[in-house]
Amino acid sequence: MRVLGLITARGGSKGVPGKNIKLLAGKPLLYYTAQAGLDSKSLVKVALTTDSINIAEVGKSLGLDVPFIRPPELAKDDTPTLPVMQHAINFYKEQGEEFDAVCLLQPTNPLRVPGDIDACVALMEKENFDSVIAVMHVPHIYNPVSVYFMDEHGKMRLSTGAAEPITRRQLYPDAFAREGSIYLTKTKVLMEDNSIYGKSTGGYIMNTPVHINIDSLEDWAIAEEYFKNK
Repeated sequence: MRVLGLITARGGSKGVPGKNIKLLAGKPLLYYTAQAGLDSKSLVKVALTTDSINIAEVGKSLGLDVPFIRPPELAKDDTPTLPVMQHAINFYKEQGEEFDAVCLLQPTNPLRVPGDIDACVALMEKENFDSVIAVMHVPHIYNPVSVYFMDEHGKMRLSTGAAEPITRRQLYPDAFAREGSIYLTKTKVLMEDNSIYGKSTGGYIMNTPVHINIDSLEDWAIAEEYFKNK
C-alpha cells in the first residue's frame, strides 16, 4: 500500500504565534512530526502543506517534500482539514503520482513515534478499514455511560440514551477519544466520499505517558516541561 504522509502546518496560528517553527526543547515543533514521518517504514513520501514561506523553508531543511505553497483560501482559520488533504492528493496526481492512503500528521502532536504510524498502516491493511485514527483511553469518570447532557431547563439525560446510569465502575465498557496524532484514510474515501473517516474506522491506542495537543501557551508549557524532564 502506497501511503503519503501529509504534515499540515499553517502559518497563522493565534493560540501560540509561530508555533509550528517555534523552538521546543531546542528544535522547531515541526521537527518532531517530520522525524516520526521520515523514520516510518510505511510512508513512501512525507510532504508538508503550508501557506508560509518560512515554514516551508524549515520543512525543506528537515527533509520534507515541499512541492507547493498552499493557496490562501485553504489556509484560513476556519478551513477544514479535508479540502487541504484533497488539494495535496490532486497536486500529486497531476504530477503522475498516486497513493492508496494519506496519513495526516499534525505538528501540534509531537509525541508520536514512527512505530505508531507503522502500526496504523498495518491495522488498515489487516482489517481493511476505511480509516484508522490514534485514540486514547477515556478516564472512567468521563466514560460516556456516566456522562449527561443538560437542556436549557436544567433537565439531564444520559449521553447513551439509557434510562439510568451504570453505577458500578467495573461494568463500564472501555471508551476511547481521538488523540489527534494520526489520521490515516484511504484516498478513495477522501476523494469520493468526501470524508476523513468513511464508514469503518479502526482505533490505534497510543501508548504515551502523556497526550499533548498544543493549541495554547498553557499546552506549550506542558510540552516544555515534558521534554525537559524526559
